[in-house]
Amino acid sequence: MSTSEKQVWHLFLILCVVGLFAILSSTMAKNPVLNPFAQFLNAPEAMLGFIAAASTIPGILISLPAGSLSDVFGRRRVLIASGFVFATAPFLYLLVGNWWQLALVRFYHGFATAMFGPVANAFVAELYPQKKGERMSLFSSVTAVGRTAAPLLGGYILSITNYGFHDLYLAVAFAGVTAFIVMFLLREGPSGPRPPDEKPSGQAVGALRGWTLVARNPGIVAASVVQASQYYAFGAVEFFLVGYLKEVVQLDPLSVGMVSGLQAAMIPIGGPAMGALSDRIGRKPLIVFGSVVGAAALVLFPLTTHFYLILALSVVYGLGFSMVTSSTPPLVSELTSKELVGTGMGFLSTIMDVGQTLGPIVTGLILGFGFGYVGSFVGIAAILLAACFVFLVIGIWKK
Repeated sequence: MSTSEKQVWHLFLILCVVGLFAILSSTMAKNPVLNPFAQFLNAPEAMLGFIAAASTIPGILISLPAGSLSDVFGRRRVLIASGFVFATAPFLYLLVGNWWQLALVRFYHGFATAMFGPVANAFVAELYPQKKGERMSLFSSVTAVGRTAAPLLGGYILSITNYGFHDLYLAVAFAGVTAFIVMFLLREGPSGPRPPDEKPSGQAVGALRGWTLVARNPGIVAASVVQASQYYAFGAVEFFLVGYLKEVVQLDPLSVGMVSGLQAAMIPIGGPAMGALSDRIGRKPLIVFGSVVGAAALVLFPLTTHFYLILALSVVYGLGFSMVTSSTPPLVSELTSKELVGTGMGFLSTIMDVGQTLGPIVTGLILGFGFGYVGSFVGIAAILLAACFVFLVIGIWKK
């Protein structure tokens, strides 16, 4: 391994450690604690979806600007800004006294992942231009270790403390502060920030111009719609599956955490292999097959109360999610010019967050209007299939 390869690998490892603790922190703040905490605060049932979605709204607002700023000023600065939110937001949960304050804290916490996600993906794509699918999936898998551990650790803490919400959020704070500290070990990637007066491809490309170029690319839009549908489902399932398991199946907090954790475990287990496979055979087959598999699992969730069958469906759903999300970011990075990779990742994240925001809100309304968990989960599955259809119709992909 050459010196430059060692440097790239060192940066990648640091970024993985940051991602592990950052996602552990942000995920443990909501799964499985957010639903019971909101109910403890007497949140109206119709507002549960809005509380769940509050943290995704910042992604709609700033993911694209954050990605564009990282193209110009460098990834490190934007990542450290996100780290500040990761480190400070958990302490605010300790001050929450009613449901609308919880929604505000969730909104603030959402700025962390809104900045971190697209910029970190752009960082990885920049480090490994020839192995984007494999390395982006590997990074996603490392962060998914944190996402997998979060509901297990959170469920354990809630179980031994008899729903001690403050104890759990102190653990969230520890992980968030750790991520922030490790971020300072990062430095810029091989290409570094772009000088403000540089003219990519022979002409100046401002932020608005870059956004327009990305948004007018049908392939990027199609991939982003699919990504949005996956996170529409993920955001809704992550919140309302906990309610189904607690209210209908009547599982204890640790068992609920096991279901959520096993679901998330499929991302680090299957992600790297799926990413490498998409590098070889193309992104389309995994995106289409993964969408269908995920939709099938969602339809079956509310039709059973058997714990082990629910565990099996969690594995299937997680695997389908992994197939799609290991293929969409590298596809977008390939359809975006080198100078606008951060912008492309920001656009993808913005559309994704629109989906993740709408998922809990729409599902909560469906549930609130009396359609029950069966109607709610069938509705989620329909969104996955509709987005997959859009992807097939547009048919722009070339990779």
